Amino acid sequence: MNESVVVIGNFDGVHAGHRRVLQAALAGDGLPVIVVTFWPHPVTVLRPGQAPKLLSDLRTRIELLREAGAHEVRVISFTPDVAALNPATFVERFLLPLNPRRIVVGENFRFGAKAAGDVATLATLGQGRFAVEPVALEHDADGVTCSTSIRQQLVDGDVEGAARQLERPFRFRGVVVVGDQRGRQLGFPTANLTVPSDMAVPADGVYAGWLTRLDEPGAAPMAAAISVGTNPTFDGADRRVESYVIDRTDLELYGVEVAVDFVARLRGQVRFTGVDDLIVQMRADVDRAREALA
Repeated sequence: MNESVVVIGNFDGVHAGHRRVLQAALAGDGLPVIVVTFWPHPVTVLRPGQAPKLLSDLRTRIELLREAGAHEVRVISFTPDVAALNPATFVERFLLPLNPRRIVVGENFRFGAKAAGDVATLATLGQGRFAVEPVALEHDADGVTCSTSIRQQLVDGDVEGAARQLERPFRFRGVVVVGDQRGRQLGFPTANLTVPSDMAVPADGVYAGWLTRLDEPGAAPMAAAISVGTNPTFDGADRRVESYVIDRTDLELYGVEVAVDFVARLRGQVRFTGVDDLIVQMRADVDRAREALA
């Protein structure tokens, strides 16, 4: 195999810090950049039941890494056997076959059984074979840019803060399913997405954002008022992302894969005493969403 530059990491969300690592890998020697990532999240294997909510699924992660400049993405299936590898064996099995001239990682990179290996370990293992280039962690006004911080911002409903660290609005994607159709009856038809238990979404509430069809290449984003939650007014149980495309009642989106980008939080989730009060609030939400997206 020809020489390459290798980048290793989990890359959940492909946030600003991850892209700085990619930029460092792309600079200088013109070699193809190969990203090595893991699936599922290592914590799923190491501490079942404690895995964090994911900011993106694997397909989206690969798409974002390619958009950031990766020429190739290699996915390591993270299993108990992989988790048990010592650092030297990990390098021999997964990195040397890629013929790296350089390996670029975040300065806090850990690898091998019980996270025994760090940047210094990798540099020692690479002597005479490859160079190791650590990249400093990215910081913004909210502190260190990391997936954990972004997840907490989403838990708090702070989609603006999450967007600063991601350098783009947080995106949730899925296939539109048939819901209760109450929105259609109330004059606000929504595109409903179920929320898988392992995926992150913003806190329950109402947001302004954009809905984009993914079945039509180049489709323009459409302004939307977005509800996240369980519909407590109607004693709902399942958590959903429901998007009303502003001023559109003609869309047929059942079975269509869409992306929902969150721009601004408008309010928290409220249980209304009657449908009339709900309709009044929905009209106000749509007006505020329109203003936020203007």
